[in-house]
Amino acid sequence: MAEAFNDLTLSADREARYAEVAAEIASVLDGEPNLTARMATVASMLAASFDHYFWTGFYVVDPAKGDELVVGPYHGTLGCLRIAFGRGVCGAAAATRETQLVPDVHAFPGHIACDSRSASEVVVPVFGPDGALIAVLDVDSDQPAAFDEVDARWLEKILAATFG
Repeated sequence: MAEAFNDLTLSADREARYAEVAAEIASVLDGEPNLTARMATVASMLAASFDHYFWTGFYVVDPAKGDELVVGPYHGTLGCLRIAFGRGVCGAAAATRETQLVPDVHAFPGHIACDSRSASEVVVPVFGPDGALIAVLDVDSDQPAAFDEVDARWLEKILAATFG
């Protein structure tokens, strides 16, 4: 019973922190039109706000290719430079246009190990004002099962408010 209570407390704490960070991001980006500046700020502020984040950043749809992501602003160790739609967790999010919540990246078919220390991951598609896919936000943790529905839901909200 104590473990369930601790899980609820952690979830409530995480909810509250995401609400704070979302408001902070909105305040900082108010009036900033540049997409790269917006992505860099979101990656920076999220990475600084959560201990379970190991790598935080964007993979941007390459307009020259259309079906490939190229690394964008991020915080962490070296990221993969390019990822084809449908390949790995980021490519799956791009191809399906759905959030990917992966508790064990090593069990994900076709996982791309940009950094072997990554253990779990959440990847959220980023849509522009016209509804077109412009990027994915990739957040990795070096802890297994570090992300849950709270992370996915808040990241979706933050991205919709920031880029949608």
